Amino acid sequence: MPGGLPEPARVPGYGAGAPAGRLSPLILLIRPVRTLPSLFLPLAGLLFASGFSPVSLGWAAFGVLISVGFAAIRWATFTFRVTGDRLELTRSLVSRSVRTIPLDRVRGVDVTTPPLHRLLGLAVVRVDTGASGGKGQEGELDGLPLAEAERLRQILLRRSRAARGEPVAGGGPVAGGGPETAAPDSGAAAGRPAPASAAGQDRVHVRVPRRWLRYGPLSGAYLLTPFALVGGAVGLVFQVGQEFGVGERAAISAGDWLWHRPLLLAGFAVLLVLAMPVVGGIMYALFNWDFTLRGHETSLVAERGLVTRRSVALEHARIRGYEIAEGLLERRADVGRLWAIVTGLGDSRTRGQLLPVVPRTFAARTAAEVLGPFGAELRAHPPAARRRRLFRAVAPGAVLAVAAAVPGWYWITLIGLALAAAGVPLGLDRYRSLGHGWDGTRLSVRSGSLPRSQAVVERRALVGWTIKQTWFQRRARVLTVIAGVGAGSGGYPAVDTGEEQGVGFAAEVTPEWLAPFLASPPGPADS
Repeated sequence: MPGGLPEPARVPGYGAGAPAGRLSPLILLIRPVRTLPSLFLPLAGLLFASGFSPVSLGWAAFGVLISVGFAAIRWATFTFRVTGDRLELTRSLVSRSVRTIPLDRVRGVDVTTPPLHRLLGLAVVRVDTGASGGKGQEGELDGLPLAEAERLRQILLRRSRAARGEPVAGGGPVAGGGPETAAPDSGAAAGRPAPASAAGQDRVHVRVPRRWLRYGPLSGAYLLTPFALVGGAVGLVFQVGQEFGVGERAAISAGDWLWHRPLLLAGFAVLLVLAMPVVGGIMYALFNWDFTLRGHETSLVAERGLVTRRSVALEHARIRGYEIAEGLLERRADVGRLWAIVTGLGDSRTRGQLLPVVPRTFAARTAAEVLGPFGAELRAHPPAARRRRLFRAVAPGAVLAVAAAVPGWYWITLIGLALAAAGVPLGLDRYRSLGHGWDGTRLSVRSGSLPRSQAVVERRALVGWTIKQTWFQRRARVLTVIAGVGAGSGGYPAVDTGEEQGVGFAAEVTPEWLAPFLASPPGPADS
């Protein structure tokens, strides 16, 4: 067969005439190790209770052998096959169960290599149908050779597009199916760059320099890592204590001991705060080490991770835009993160990530190169939007100050006044962050301050508009226009636009939708 793929009927797991495929037997070296943590506490309790007698050691060995035997049975009774328009996962022991995944429902195929898998050259393949958000993974093949896992991913993605009747780039037959029609990627019609496979080879779009890992601690989620680790350690101590019947007593004793040592508690809290950037940076590096974005056939592939290496493929045909997000600390350092807006993608905040924390100009340039540029300036919102942002930022502190001044709680009054004063720059910054625009191909909306995000969405992704106006917005003569998109979060709002400005923005992007409802078609929605 031209193209390097073996004949379907001779490849186990591919094609109606082929034998069923199996996982690598090397997985039998991994699965028993995975069960050890769950067996540790019961076996430790048994050994301590019996004083490490020969009988208890025998029972412990028997438990380990049972786990090994169970893993062997699971391996021997599991097979898979890609046939026709479906992926079949079969398990047969006492009874036979077959899980069938229609290929036209496949939204993504991830390849993950945890540490033990990497040592043995194995990978985990997860098939995502987007059926239930982040829990939409309906198929998992744990223990394929890495090369076979990559090959299976490409076959599933290409045949998924063929099953939906979409053009498939890079013509030629696919294992287990008929010939595919060579056609340009559908993103070209939307002004997106052609995929790398159009040139017949993969292309590395980005390999994030390791020196940029220093930006990791600027992300708030990673800064809280020390507290999460301490919480997990405390939970483990309580679990061990309960296993040996001392959990409640230990908790009371430890709490009483710490309560009478406030300086120790304060010192420990200060230590955790000082450890936030260090531990957060380490965890960030573990998850985002050697982050690489490349074009592969019909997909963008994002790879990352030091201990566990994860590879996520996003089909070009399903990408509808992108989003650049920046936290407060990230904005101060002029860095941000990049996500793809993808249709039918479960857990899009994790699986849709195209770049970790990188310089914002680099993120914007990468988005323009890979997904297409946004070629217009964002339009400012009216002064009424600034007044609303200021009121929302200042009012909570002012209310607290007034409420505390009545009974004479002066310290709380001072705190409220400080919060109200701090709300002024916050409100002004939130107003400056507002914006929307349209360049003839893509629309963009931006909002937020502490977390600020700008979404850029292709015109073809729009499925409708929602125009909202509360009583307070009517008084201020502003409204919120939400672009409904069948991808990402489902809707991207332009907050507090002027009344004519917001309606004009929607009419400018989709004049054929709104023209019947307007007395006269508006021109471009200027500020």
